[in-house]
Amino acid sequence: MTAGAGRAVRRRLLTAAAGALLAVAAVAAPARAGAEEVTEYPVTTAAGAAPAGVVTGPDRALWFAEHGAGRIGRMAADGTVTDFPTSGADTGPAEITPGRDRALWFTETSAGRIGRITASGRLTEFPLPDPGGGPAGIALGPDRALWFTEAGGNRIGRITATGRVTEYPVPTPDASPHSIAAGGDGALWFTELSGGKVGRISTAGRITEFPVPGGAPFPAGIVAGPGGMWFTASGTHSVDRIDYTGHVTRFPLPGTDSLPSGITRGPDGRVWYADQAGRIGSITATGVVSTVAVPGGADKVPFRLTAGPGRAVSFTELLGNALGRVRIA
Repeated sequence: MTAGAGRAVRRRLLTAAAGALLAVAAVAAPARAGAEEVTEYPVTTAAGAAPAGVVTGPDRALWFAEHGAGRIGRMAADGTVTDFPTSGADTGPAEITPGRDRALWFTETSAGRIGRITASGRLTEFPLPDPGGGPAGIALGPDRALWFTEAGGNRIGRITATGRVTEYPVPTPDASPHSIAAGGDGALWFTELSGGKVGRISTAGRITEFPVPGGAPFPAGIVAGPGGMWFTASGTHSVDRIDYTGHVTRFPLPGTDSLPSGITRGPDGRVWYADQAGRIGSITATGVVSTVAVPGGADKVPFRLTAGPGRAVSFTELLGNALGRVRIA
């Protein structure tokens, strides 16, 4: 992938959603930073896969979206990767999450569809009413349905296991809803990439929006954690927490180059985030931050991450064409 193409993929995943992310044997490359160990695994023999969303599946393998290649990848415990093509190379798979049916569900940002893939690789794709809606984030809701953001259509969507879609408009115009996660209060919470807000939607479809005090350009990833919902805000170089009443606490990150993106709750109880500046960080409930350097740094673009498998946190390298794993000490 050329530098220009790499920048285009990164821009499409980060902001195009705002305008609306063969089996091979992997070779591990370990490196140590602090008390944690980072290991990297190439995901494909072809350049330009642009791995974006990642999740630990019900089979304990890592499943990830290859945004640049139109594929869903599966990485086994030994690092072996199997690719499953979607209906086209330009569908733009972005985020992925397990469903209640033990299948993996994912968004196809470019194609305007929600995809479902079983552990054996059987693919089903569900078109949305608006093909230009730009589905981005996706999460399993407390009602057993899958909930997703439509960045281009400025909506929150809900899809059942049978493919029935319901959509709810976001009150703020051009808010570009981005990531979404289930909260501990029985609702779904989402970030507004362009709106500078965090939204809450009940399973009945009622939306409440909370402006982030002082502004938070580009709130991106979001996850439930200690005391509420935690989200990354690259424009303020911080990880922020919003409690279930809407009160926001900001935790600045080390380094003025910090560009936090994905976020997850680790198996150690800490909140972990991917920093596009070339780091993986963790933050305690009281705001104590620790970071681990990714070999190759910002050129790899650490992007999304997930808890597991085991006592580890795994992450995608958007331009590094690899998955990384931080073994938690």
